[in-house]
Amino acid sequence: MTRTKRPEFRPDDFVVYPAHGVGRIVQIEEQEVAGFKLELFVISFEKDKMTLRVPTNKAVESGLRSVSPPEVIAHALKTLGGKARVKKAMWSRRAQEYEQKINSGDLISIAEVVRDLHRADDQREQSYSERQLYEAALERLTREVAAAAGHDEVGAQRDIESALVSRAA
Repeated sequence: MTRTKRPEFRPDDFVVYPAHGVGRIVQIEEQEVAGFKLELFVISFEKDKMTLRVPTNKAVESGLRSVSPPEVIAHALKTLGGKARVKKAMWSRRAQEYEQKINSGDLISIAEVVRDLHRADDQREQSYSERQLYEAALERLTREVAAAAGHDEVGAQRDIESALVSRAA
């Protein structure tokens, strides 16, 4: 069995797990599974009322990463101000691509989904599935911006909305 280098995460660190977004490491624990001792990161996703255990030696492989640094946050907010790029493919194919971007855990990809699915007040209404994807991407983006900036989600939401509004102006 090869040992992968253990990432340097500590309890109380905010981390991003691609399929679930931003969580906080509650503790690092040892468990015995099938006769093997495993060291696990215990990650709490409070909004989803969920706890995830990730083996420390598989954390990087599973996509677990630190919250984005300020320059990536700035790039994501700049991405929101860009022109929406909506492909002319069928909705089912676009929806699949958006879902993949959201679950990739890549902040810039998530910002692209928010930008592409955002509707100004004077634009046509979103379909139910469009709105679901938009809200999922917006929530992931908001949580990571809040965790990176060290302020609440309301402040992060304001930053994101101002970036989206600046595009329309």
